[in-house]
Amino acid sequence: MKRLAKFVEYILFALAVVSLTPCFPARSSAEIFKYVDKDGVIHFTNTPTSGQSTAVSLPPLNQANFQKFFPAYPSFQYYQSRSLYPLSSLPNQAQYDPHIRMTCKAYGLDCNLVKAVIRAESGFNPQAVSPKGAMGLMQLMPGTSRDLGVLDPFDPMQNIDGGARYLKMMLDRFNNNLDFALAAYNAGPEAVQKHGGIPPFDETQIYVKRVMDFYNRYRY
Repeated sequence: MKRLAKFVEYILFALAVVSLTPCFPARSSAEIFKYVDKDGVIHFTNTPTSGQSTAVSLPPLNQANFQKFFPAYPSFQYYQSRSLYPLSSLPNQAQYDPHIRMTCKAYGLDCNLVKAVIRAESGFNPQAVSPKGAMGLMQLMPGTSRDLGVLDPFDPMQNIDGGARYLKMMLDRFNNNLDFALAAYNAGPEAVQKHGGIPPFDETQIYVKRVMDFYNRYRY
């Protein structure tokens, strides 16, 4: 039952994103497909990627369903208004732009991508701490911080430098496949390697779509 609830939550999130299509590039789609691989793992995609892919019927995004799965928002209309805010509206965002640009130039990254990751990870809050212990702007885990030589993950400059380097490592590892690299940033490269792509984790599936939505909006 818990797994079913998570699935419905993911589908409702997808429908919410679809309903905002005029504000997003063509990546958002009105259709979601699923297929089961040889290991019995269910995959969700926005295009049919297998001969066994079948279209998933999206449940109605009514007020009752939205409040059930997104209790943090008083209504779907409120969610829409928050989602349509300009990406430049966050109070801390502009002050980090110079360091983001400098860091991305050093590591050969698109600064819009790094900004999208920061937006999704912490909302540009340098003191953010996740329930799992990830810290700072780019939400570095303690072990990752140590491996990257980040002494203070709450220092914005160190965090951006470490997070950008880690993102670059994931892009190199997965041959610049952006979806795979983002999934690896969220779930770890081993999980992406094991599943041969984006792992079938609700959190990771949603994370990749969310970052890509931000990325496309920053670019355009």
